[in-house]
Amino acid sequence: MIWILVGLVVAWVAIGPWVLVAVAAALCVPRIRWWFQDRIWISRQHAAIGVAVLAVVSGLVVLVPDGWLPIPQSPGLMMTPSYVGRPATQAALPIGAIPQNPHLARNGAGSSVNDAAATGTYAWAGPKGLEPEVDTAWFGTEECASLAFDTRDRIFALCDDRSGPSLHVLDPDSMRKLATKALPASEGDDESCGGGAFYLDAVDRAVVATTDRRIVAVRTADADGEPDLTTDQTWDLGGAVPKDDCVVALLPDWSGRIWFATTDGLVGTVAPDSGEVRTRDLDEQVTTSFATDETGGTYLVTTHALYRLTAGAAGGPKVDWRTEYDRGDRQKKGQPSQGSGTTPTIIDGGIVAITDNAEPQMNVAFYERSSGREICTAPVFADDASATGSSLVSVGDGVVVENNEGYGGPLSTLLGRGTSQGLARVDVAGGACTVAWTSDQVAPSGLAKVSLANGLLYTYTKRPSWWGVSAWYLTALDARTGRTVFSVRTGTGVLMNNDHAAMTIAPDGTAWIATLAGLVRVRDRTSG
Repeated sequence: MIWILVGLVVAWVAIGPWVLVAVAAALCVPRIRWWFQDRIWISRQHAAIGVAVLAVVSGLVVLVPDGWLPIPQSPGLMMTPSYVGRPATQAALPIGAIPQNPHLARNGAGSSVNDAAATGTYAWAGPKGLEPEVDTAWFGTEECASLAFDTRDRIFALCDDRSGPSLHVLDPDSMRKLATKALPASEGDDESCGGGAFYLDAVDRAVVATTDRRIVAVRTADADGEPDLTTDQTWDLGGAVPKDDCVVALLPDWSGRIWFATTDGLVGTVAPDSGEVRTRDLDEQVTTSFATDETGGTYLVTTHALYRLTAGAAGGPKVDWRTEYDRGDRQKKGQPSQGSGTTPTIIDGGIVAITDNAEPQMNVAFYERSSGREICTAPVFADDASATGSSLVSVGDGVVVENNEGYGGPLSTLLGRGTSQGLARVDVAGGACTVAWTSDQVAPSGLAKVSLANGLLYTYTKRPSWWGVSAWYLTALDARTGRTVFSVRTGTGVLMNNDHAAMTIAPDGTAWIATLAGLVRVRDRTSG
């Protein structure tokens, strides 16, 4: 009898949820049910031993420090491929140089959108799919939504769990926490007030908007090789931001002035030296972040319009122009509000791009940075199946957009379910927009990124499965053609969902994906 039970467990691990359904169906047949009842008998002693073993194992798991264990996987590994495609060949994607904001960490390492222009690009190469190795680190229920890399290539991670947000320094080799600084816990039920606005500045300080209406700059003070997170500077926003509001966007401009925006549409500047705070109320909801450029412009999209803001004579926010877009008539499933779900992305040619919320198809829209004039728009994805809550990715003379329609949270992808498929590249030239390619990959909340060194677009995809297996993949596409180059399975189950958290390519070519339960690392075998 023991071998039958072992066989059922092995089958469940290999095949997945349908094994349990088959067993339940079989037990509905009286003869089979009686046969099992005659052979299954568990003594109180054996039951007590089983409970004790389970309690000891559970206790050990709780006591083990974060990052020492892999993320638990769901069953069904045999029903999904571990690798699809073939290694990529190096084919650089030539685009104009992305200006470096002198007050941000090096481009590609300073924030979840990579740089001041929010391009989502890296100058270095990511994984090529050459015998990729996948490792995971379990942080319990802590999700590290924003990642950055200091000059020593250590990971700065802004994470959040039920106890509140924390800032960590992580070792990229062991994937374990080297230092932790707890931040004030959020109040109320507004998940957008979880303290997610964060960037790494030019001197390796993590600049974070906290839930108690402050901005703090946290420095890594190394002592005997061990990092020690120390608050280096604090700016108080309490006199400017109401208690029922919170900061959701944070970025410096080219002069070093810190810009912030709140969910209720309050835009402000902070003078780093004096701490003087000046604000302007746009009276429109904000759910995404900023982009800034070398001309002094700060670009922000609200639920109604795209703005270019600059610092006025007194240093406070001044509206240079405001351009409304089609915000639709409802909040689509997959977007954070009734309006655009993207941070403005600055691309070549003096252009800034966003998506709108039009019906029946969402549009990618391009505007002149100098005037706010709409250049052109292009509809993407299928009718009544288009939405995005992910930033656009620059490919020089265009952008790549990801379809998140249908994603309403982790429950949307349980038991092998997917969301609406699609990624698309939209180019702009001569005043006209063209959809260069589309892909049928399913990226529920992937936050795609592109490597300029090898021309690959990376995203986090889910392979829909009738077997009920939720399998997640790091997928690389050719940024020129949209062809899928390779997909490597990172794991299975709800804990592997990234839920709009960061996907980052480290300077050493490693891909990092933050999930609901920790971190995933994917790297070519030759680079490990």
